[in-house]
Amino acid sequence: MKGAWRFAQRLWRLVGEAAEIAQSAPAERPAQFSPPALALRKAAHKALSSVSADIEKLHFNVCVAHIYEFANTLNDAIGDIDEHDGAIAKLAPDLRWAMGEAVNILVQLFHPMMPHLAEECWAALGYDKLVAQAAWPQVERDLLVETTVTLPVQINGKKRADVTVARDAANADIETAVLALDAVKRVLEGKPPKKVIIVPQRIVNVVA
Repeated sequence: MKGAWRFAQRLWRLVGEAAEIAQSAPAERPAQFSPPALALRKAAHKALSSVSADIEKLHFNVCVAHIYEFANTLNDAIGDIDEHDGAIAKLAPDLRWAMGEAVNILVQLFHPMMPHLAEECWAALGYDKLVAQAAWPQVERDLLVETTVTLPVQINGKKRADVTVARDAANADIETAVLALDAVKRVLEGKPPKKVIIVPQRIVNVVA
């Protein structure tokens, strides 16, 4: 019970912080989104897609797990804003808009499991009608397509780092990105590797 209470308190805090960031967001959806705003939108729609599918199956525990994961992502995004962007008043309009979309989706996602908290949060977001009366948000499928992939990098069979590359990156580009990693440079000590073995979209192994 204590865990559930703490999670409810955390959701309330997150909604309040996100609402403050989303203040003065443009009414119209921006034409383009910066990488931080796009990452937040992708996380929101991934959670929306997952919860929408599992709630139909009455897998409420799984839905809560999705919501918990999304709450972590939202919390990290807010932390990044506090750390790197400083004053909220200076935030770009696209990030404000994305934050507003994300927090709205979050509240709607946990409404079926925590209706009373959701209604309080919905009112705190400035709505004068019940969240129960709001239409379920629509998933933007384009945001579910991952354009990058993160691969573990091993050196002589031991994991040393990760590298993030375009999902359709050529092996030569992956090798270049891997050899540019500080962890790899330290082990190689300026020497060329004997071999770089790339298993597409799975793993990279550098033989020193």
